Amino acid sequence: MFQSMEECTNFIFRLKASQYKGEPLESAKIILVALGNPQQKTKFIHFAGSNGKGSTLNATREILMAHGLTVGAFISPHLERANERVTINKQQISDEDFLRIANKLAEVVVNKLDGKFPSFFEFMTLLALIYFSEKALDVALLETGIGGRLDSTNVIVPEVSVITTISLEHTDMLGDTYAQIAAEKAGIIKTGKPVVIGVKNEKALSVIKETAQKLTAPIYALNEQFFVNSHTTQFDYTGEIKLANVELAMFGEHQIANAALAITTTQLFLGALDEVKLRDALKHAKWEGRFEWVRDNIVLDGAHNSEGTTALIETLQQVVPDKNYVFVYAALQDKDHGVSIGLMDQVASEIHFTQIALPRAATAQQLLEQSTHGNKSAHADWVTLVEQKMSELSDRDVLVITGSLYFIAEVRGYFVHKGWL
Repeated sequence: MFQSMEECTNFIFRLKASQYKGEPLESAKIILVALGNPQQKTKFIHFAGSNGKGSTLNATREILMAHGLTVGAFISPHLERANERVTINKQQISDEDFLRIANKLAEVVVNKLDGKFPSFFEFMTLLALIYFSEKALDVALLETGIGGRLDSTNVIVPEVSVITTISLEHTDMLGDTYAQIAAEKAGIIKTGKPVVIGVKNEKALSVIKETAQKLTAPIYALNEQFFVNSHTTQFDYTGEIKLANVELAMFGEHQIANAALAITTTQLFLGALDEVKLRDALKHAKWEGRFEWVRDNIVLDGAHNSEGTTALIETLQQVVPDKNYVFVYAALQDKDHGVSIGLMDQVASEIHFTQIALPRAATAQQLLEQSTHGNKSAHADWVTLVEQKMSELSDRDVLVITGSLYFIAEVRGYFVHKGWL
């Protein structure tokens, strides 16, 4: 049994998906049954997608909270501590509750699974489901980790499913075509439950719609059942309701799409929306590490695949079109780096590669070799690199720190400790 949070988190951080050899979702289902199926006591909204699911979840949470609901949320990754992944009305689970539930889970693993622990993400999913079942929630919002069909969050039956975007990511696990990846993400759709879709790729969209139709799940697709017309940081929304000049706290066309998904999702869940509360919620809905400004010349953005990189570049060109872009990039190995790096090469004044201390991380040299830029470098120590680039910035430069969300989490922690965030 874990005696402290440090002992507990040190243990669960070491858990790997490869360590449990059972069928996908098997361990989660065994544990949930042993604990009386706590996931059946909560209403859920389920979010999947290559990009945007965190921002969409956050906007949905803000709208629901503005309407007076008590809202749980399970997100990933965390930026500083694992408690961030499990919240109620944005308040993190306490260390006491975390440790108590972790010990309850560990006991079931020992008794039912011969001590063979599931992965860290699966453990955290189960911890969140138990925690939410103990509280008087109106709804809990769950974000998938990878994919959807076999993701550990897919043990729930949500009131609404949301699929934001589809990119070529985690191809070693999800497939190497848009259609294959879409089929995995579409695994969160449930019989008779509506699905809200922001996917633009036609092949991916077709697969998702086909899945929904087979399950008689009502379809609400962006630009088909609801629409947006954007004006920089404002937009018009047309769906079951019509809204003009809605203000957003976040920049970019992709964030307008995410907000539209959130409006449609909350409309489906609540049945009716208060326009004043909705507008106020979106005006204040910010998501850390997504086009987040540090001072006035540094941007953090977790653009971890080519679609995210495209959105980042478009937003830079919209918000700071006359600046020089100095990129610092680190990523995991299981991404389509070549396309992302090629996109950055086209607009960067400089591009520098680094790495983080994770087993799945790509090395700075591996990333450098995929760049054709004339002013590039590789540095194994990201702190030294970032400090060097900050010291060299002129009034004409913006330092753009991007790539894996795990990298952004580390850099953001560095800035928080400096008192800059």
